[in-house]
Amino acid sequence: MSFNTNWNVEAYHTFYESEEHWELKRDFILAHKDRIPEERLICLAQVFVNVELLGCRYPEQTMKQVAVLAKDVANGYRERKKNKLQRTFVKASDAASAKVQGSRGPKKTN
Repeated sequence: MSFNTNWNVEAYHTFYESEEHWELKRDFILAHKDRIPEERLICLAQVFVNVELLGCRYPEQTMKQVAVLAKDVANGYRERKKNKLQRTFVKASDAASAKVQGSRGPKKTN
């Protein structure tokens, strides 16, 4: 099958997309631009980002296809993500208790 590969990837960067989302989607598109027709690839790239970043789910066949295509791209993203700051969640009751006690952490007992 022959299809046009001479199209501008940057044209698919939407104004509401964060840099993290765009970078991941762009990497996916560039990894497969020469193997998948543009219209299909853009759809698969969006599905990939939705699954990876937002936890969305799709029909099983779509999930399998995206998993195969995303393997190298996702691994690279996950490795970079490990080095970023991780959020720590604290229960509201613990935060309130710490504030009342005037400390930033749990009260130490001797």
